[in-house]
Amino acid sequence: MAGRQARGECRSRKKGGNTAGLATDDIRAERRSVGRHWRRHGDRHPLSGRCATRYRRSAPAAQAGAAGMLESPSTGSMRNLFRKEPPYITVPGQARPASDPKKAGGDGLWVRCENERCRELLYVREFENNLKVCHKCDHHARLTARERLNQLVDDGSFVEHDADLSPGDPLNFTAGDSSYGRKLVEVAAKTGEREAAIGGAATIDCLPVELVALDFAFMGASMGSVVGEKVARAADRSARRHAPLITVSASGGARMQEGIFSLLQMAKTVTALGNVGAARTPHISILADPTLGGVTASYAGVGDVIIAEQGAVAGFAGPRVIEQITKQKLPPDAQRAAFLLEHGMVDIVVQRRELRPMLMRLLHLYAAVPRRAAAPAR
Repeated sequence: MAGRQARGECRSRKKGGNTAGLATDDIRAERRSVGRHWRRHGDRHPLSGRCATRYRRSAPAAQAGAAGMLESPSTGSMRNLFRKEPPYITVPGQARPASDPKKAGGDGLWVRCENERCRELLYVREFENNLKVCHKCDHHARLTARERLNQLVDDGSFVEHDADLSPGDPLNFTAGDSSYGRKLVEVAAKTGEREAAIGGAATIDCLPVELVALDFAFMGASMGSVVGEKVARAADRSARRHAPLITVSASGGARMQEGIFSLLQMAKTVTALGNVGAARTPHISILADPTLGGVTASYAGVGDVIIAEQGAVAGFAGPRVIEQITKQKLPPDAQRAAFLLEHGMVDIVVQRRELRPMLMRLLHLYAAVPRRAAAPAR
């Protein structure tokens, strides 16, 4: 008798304390209920095995009883019924301040090479001492206009001219929500320059010259009315002083925000260079990376000596545009400096460290030639 009571108490204890068993019974009952509905309609029951624990019956179907529709617990749609849910959740990201992609460290002591085939980690001081040329792959990084001038001219000899010229917005150009005037203000605040061109007088190895350098960071150094005006004024000073004119070009072409006013700069600069030639004064054109569009088709392509920096891309249209138009794949080195030299588009290709010595040699050669009077116009 005592043994029967003990066994009864044991069974009641197991029945009351096994909550996991009750949960399993509920799941099994749910499977049988839904399975009967699907078998009644001749369909295979989809919630077999582990899938049954991941989905539930919809509330409208449970109330209606006969509907028996199934839905995903996250979206409530039959479309996502058999789609596996990710084992993680997505946390909305927060906006981060823009950072320089070239910087490899937050301390600013290291910089990564811009060449996609290299990506070497470079010490900033060594990189700048090497004139911003990668010591591993010899890639020439882009320079600002003032960095370019500091590398070429004698120390303390540069005197800037026409620094007060600033562009206008003659067409009231607007693209989307941003206007051309607002874009100019933003770029000027970012670069610290009023325009893409910097012109002035200086000396190279004690020889007087007139220089104009373009800054690609200012709207791709596109040639607008102010850029063309600075080039034309530098050409006029060169012809008047009989000082050689040196232009350093790195531009994407004409500035579309100024329309026809930008295209007119091509004719104006070439006309001004005609006066330099009439004065028997040389024009040395340096093509940096990249030099494209209307700049190549105007003053940059009519120098007495055209020098291309190693690895520079130059031409009227970029390689990608040519491939899209012609539907043909260009050679890997198309429109690079070596390609241009091979096809007679430039006179010489030099590395950045050899650019100043090359200019010194050319200027002394031109200075040694006696200047003859210009022929009278007929």
